[in-house]
Amino acid sequence: MKTITQMREAIDALMKKIGDIRSLCKTEDRVPDIDERARLQDHLDTIDGLEEQLALEERTQATKARIDEPKEPVVKTEIQRSGISLNREAQEKRDKFVSFGEQLVAIRRACIPGGAVDPRLTTRAYGLSEGTNSEGGFLVQTDFSATILQNMWDNAAIPSRLRRITISGNSNGMTLNGLDETSRANGSRAGGIQSYWTGEAIEKTKSKPSFRQIELKLNKLTGLCYATDELLEDASALESVITDGFNKEFDFKITDACINGTGVGQPLGILASGCLTTVAKEGGQAADTIMYENIVKMWSRIMASSRANSVWLINQDCEPQLHTMSLAVGTGGVPVYMPAGGASQLPYSTLYGRPVLPIEQCSTLGDLGDIILSDFSNYIFIDKGGLKKDVSMHVRFAYDESVFRFVYRCDGQPVLASEITPYKGTNTLSHFVTLAAR
Repeated sequence: MKTITQMREAIDALMKKIGDIRSLCKTEDRVPDIDERARLQDHLDTIDGLEEQLALEERTQATKARIDEPKEPVVKTEIQRSGISLNREAQEKRDKFVSFGEQLVAIRRACIPGGAVDPRLTTRAYGLSEGTNSEGGFLVQTDFSATILQNMWDNAAIPSRLRRITISGNSNGMTLNGLDETSRANGSRAGGIQSYWTGEAIEKTKSKPSFRQIELKLNKLTGLCYATDELLEDASALESVITDGFNKEFDFKITDACINGTGVGQPLGILASGCLTTVAKEGGQAADTIMYENIVKMWSRIMASSRANSVWLINQDCEPQLHTMSLAVGTGGVPVYMPAGGASQLPYSTLYGRPVLPIEQCSTLGDLGDIILSDFSNYIFIDKGGLKKDVSMHVRFAYDESVFRFVYRCDGQPVLASEITPYKGTNTLSHFVTLAAR
């Protein structure tokens, strides 16, 4: 049976999942699809059940406490601090930092030989007694420990769509088992399973599946920030510079790795993976152009199961091509991307009903990867669960600077190792489709 704390944590986790779905729909300016509505309903039903269990357990414990309560009232000892009597609620408020920046200032001062150590850095209630002794640093207070990673995942177009798995504290990687399927032809489905129509008393033919393993090993994404004594005097400025800067940088690097990564010391990007489907350009197509025929063929090459979760990723250099793209009708043509009202109306920003997202990490117009149709729910991404943050004043001691270090361990790659050949037809399919260089 779960404890009250475990039930509350489970409810918080489910509410986070609900918030992720709602944020995604809000970003794409749409209502939840059938699958998302089913997941929302399932999460809400589970929360209802947990709330009932929670209420019952709280009532049980309250009853037990009332029964076990001593006849004579117990006088609680007030916590003493600097000669002032504080109740527990007031003590907890005083033991918490107001902001991430304020805590970083306290950490830096504690690192200076003979410097005063802020009591909040060693308060039992917030797990701040651990530190890097060789550097004299302290771990960041629990209240702020997820701030950078949380903002990064909530605000990033690509990381929020990954199939993200947090691995346990004793692991440095993960092995996932899957079917080794590269074709849907008879005898190849599920890597070798096949069934037969047989008559009475006919001997059956055996078949079996084959399997493959996806090996993921944690890589390190790191960042250093040097802060002068003058900057450290202003806690709010420090918080803004460090938090906002590393939010955007870690978001950028993860997105870039998922698209362009080599797989060596970093995640394997979709453009370097064996499962990427590349659609050839049209005969006689001019350089640095995108034609409606390209879009039609790209849509036909993404796996049908991925269409509901897919998004179009483009470099902004591609937008003029999309807005002037047309379908030939007789000797003329009609726009296929702009709304009926033309430029005076808000552009749809969708193709085949799926969002078009401009990102910096796509190649420039005309190069491989300038436009990508992708389903990142079929991209496995593992991490250690959060950023590790440390501080040292020894590295740049002679320059009156402190160093704040950020380390994020992660890895990722697409689910498929290669493209899939359909049951009928010769055009291969994938979760990730791009257009050949032009």
